[in-house]
Amino acid sequence: MKIVLVTGAVGFIGRNLVAALERRDDVRPIMFDVDTDPAVLDVGLAESDIIYHLAGINRPSDESEFMTGNAVLTERMLARLVELGRTPTFVLSSSTQAELDNPYGRSKRVAEDAALEFNGKTGAPVCIYRLPGVFGKGSRPNYNTVVATFCHNIARGIDITVNDPNRELELVYVDDVVASFLQHLDGPPDPTRQRYSVSRTFKVTLGELAERIRRLHAIRETLTVPDLSDDLMKCLHATYLSFLPENGFGYPVKLNTDNRGWLFELIKSEQFGQIFVSKTLPGITRGNHYHDTKVEKFCVIRGQGVIRFRRIESDKILEYPVDDRAIKVVDIPPGYTHSIENSGEGEMICLFWANRIFDPGKPDTYFTPVLRQG
Repeated sequence: MKIVLVTGAVGFIGRNLVAALERRDDVRPIMFDVDTDPAVLDVGLAESDIIYHLAGINRPSDESEFMTGNAVLTERMLARLVELGRTPTFVLSSSTQAELDNPYGRSKRVAEDAALEFNGKTGAPVCIYRLPGVFGKGSRPNYNTVVATFCHNIARGIDITVNDPNRELELVYVDDVVASFLQHLDGPPDPTRQRYSVSRTFKVTLGELAERIRRLHAIRETLTVPDLSDDLMKCLHATYLSFLPENGFGYPVKLNTDNRGWLFELIKSEQFGQIFVSKTLPGITRGNHYHDTKVEKFCVIRGQGVIRFRRIESDKILEYPVDDRAIKVVDIPPGYTHSIENSGEGEMICLFWANRIFDPGKPDTYFTPVLRQG
């Protein structure tokens, strides 16, 4: 069992790290933050095998607090470890602003220097991370990152300010930060290395960031998700959803209703096509058309039905009975006219997937009855 001290445990990165630590059976975390009894910090320094020092100040009411919260606290912790004769692994969350000559950057640089001096004096493993802007779930708008501010405001219809749309940002996702931190729990650190970085970071302009988050906000109207093979968009999507108001997780769908039942589109993507759902009344048949290139999948999740196929140049009819007692997926190949009939006594609910978004101008849908007349 490893004892792990986390300072800044209720902050943005701290809460994500603590959640990951608490999922492990081989770790006992000790959590310290600004309102914690100082005795807890003393215990952590005396007992921990690894220290994640995340506590710090980045938006003080007075600039002098930068040095107190970032440098002095670090120096005091390390001095206490020297007094105790202890050499736990010391992981320090610093900032890329340590390269800049401003009050915040200078305070971070002093904290780094203290950690390097501790390493040189005691041989204790020290792992310094100069992090760029960190974003993700649990961040605070108007405090941690512009991503949090944009997500919070756009999710609520509040205006955002983009002063310089061409300004480039470097960002890192909080789960990647946590994954990098956790590596120091699972193996001995390199004694010759003191500086580390998170392997995956993202660069984006302020204007593009705002546009991406607006596109995510629009999904409920357009039903079209962006390309989630783009790692930044995938991380922004998760972050944006975490900023939805608590009374805003659910939203209505647009039902297209007629004498057959109803149908609604669930989600669309230029990359994977679209998913839609239908309710069909007893005795009703949907379809009776074929596609040249478009392919689909049908899955009846409630009720009973029969899916019928006929190659358009053939008279041979194929039948696939489907029902919710033995759910199966049926592929709809091109060149086969096809239909689905509700053959049961109750409603039939079917989930459909098509490999392309329906385009009224180029529908690739040609009416041809499966069952020939006469």
